[in-house]
Amino acid sequence: MAGEGASRSARVLLLVAVALIGLNLRPFITGIGPLVADIGAETGLDLKGISLLTLVPMALMGIVAFAGPYLQSRIGTRRSVIASLFVLAAGSLLRLSVTTGWQMVGTAALLGLGVAVIQAVFPGIVKKQFPNHVGVVMGLYSATLVGGGALGAQAAPLIASAAGDWHFGLAWMAIPAVLALLFAAYSLPHDQTARQGGISAVAMLARPRLWLLMACFGLVNGGYSTVVAWLAPFYREHGWSAAASGSLLAIMAVFQGLAALLLPMLARGKDLRPWLWLTLAMQAAGFVALAFRPEAAPFASAMLLGSGLGGCFALSMIVALDHLPDPTEAGALSALMQGGGFLITAFPPWIVAALHDATGSFVAGWLLHLGAVLVVAVLYWRVSPASYAQAMSVQTIEDESRHRVPI
Repeated sequence: MAGEGASRSARVLLLVAVALIGLNLRPFITGIGPLVADIGAETGLDLKGISLLTLVPMALMGIVAFAGPYLQSRIGTRRSVIASLFVLAAGSLLRLSVTTGWQMVGTAALLGLGVAVIQAVFPGIVKKQFPNHVGVVMGLYSATLVGGGALGAQAAPLIASAAGDWHFGLAWMAIPAVLALLFAAYSLPHDQTARQGGISAVAMLARPRLWLLMACFGLVNGGYSTVVAWLAPFYREHGWSAAASGSLLAIMAVFQGLAALLLPMLARGKDLRPWLWLTLAMQAAGFVALAFRPEAAPFASAMLLGSGLGGCFALSMIVALDHLPDPTEAGALSALMQGGGFLITAFPPWIVAALHDATGSFVAGWLLHLGAVLVVAVLYWRVSPASYAQAMSVQTIEDESRHRVPI
């Protein structure tokens, strides 16, 4: 299943590391929503200020992802992941002592930096170590990533309530980060000397397909960043308690995880567009329900929205990796897609907060994301497997290299 020479026990440990690493990438964001009132009361952050706790990490995920190819070739994926997990543990612990809005935003930036590095290099590890099971393992990674979001949304208000202090509702996240660090240090393969040649990041950025993938990834995940930031406050405006609104967010994230795990297993064939359109239809239905009938069936709407977001995230990552056969190049393409995508993803929570200030409700924000879903559905029409090689100009680059005259 994994690379040559790897024992069965080593493969199992590596899969455990994949799951634990994914589990740590979202709780620090999803744990904020249920605690917005308490955080705002102590730090003085208003809705736009609270939105920075999502915007700043997402922006860093985008900016740092562009450095993914450099991190893989110069620093190494193993060292990058281990260092980032240490940063996640430290950033969570620092939240025990924050008292001001800027300190809170600072810890969000630190945590976002750690997550950004992991996301930039980790798909390449999966492509290399599990070449025949990329879909399944990326499904596991994606499922635990959004499952970690469910854990954060559910555990943060419960732990804060039990401790009588919202700081503990966020600081506990250092524990799974340390556990992931230990497993990663033991099971991640050692870095090897980077192969020279191949398609450079600059060459990839010259291809329209990369920009299309960025747009699709960013617009869909903008819906995710808005939902994790404002779904709980939205229902608190409807009279729900912090624990109840956190449970709703957690249920949404659980269904994200289930869809991220199951849809890559169910999807057959190379063409994943019908499955992507299915996930987009579920997202559209969820945003319509939030905009027009939020109290009719909130848990069903959350399940539908979560399934659409989680499934689309996992399938989008697989589509990017499928564009190129070489693991290093595919990992670089995935990193660049995430770079542009997360830069787009960073801003919707702030935009929705501004729309809320202007209109007095979140309805305009939900409709904004409904429109984004429809745009992505149209864009994905162009992403057929038959177009992968031509879109990335793989053969053209190989021919140019083969016939290049030495100077």
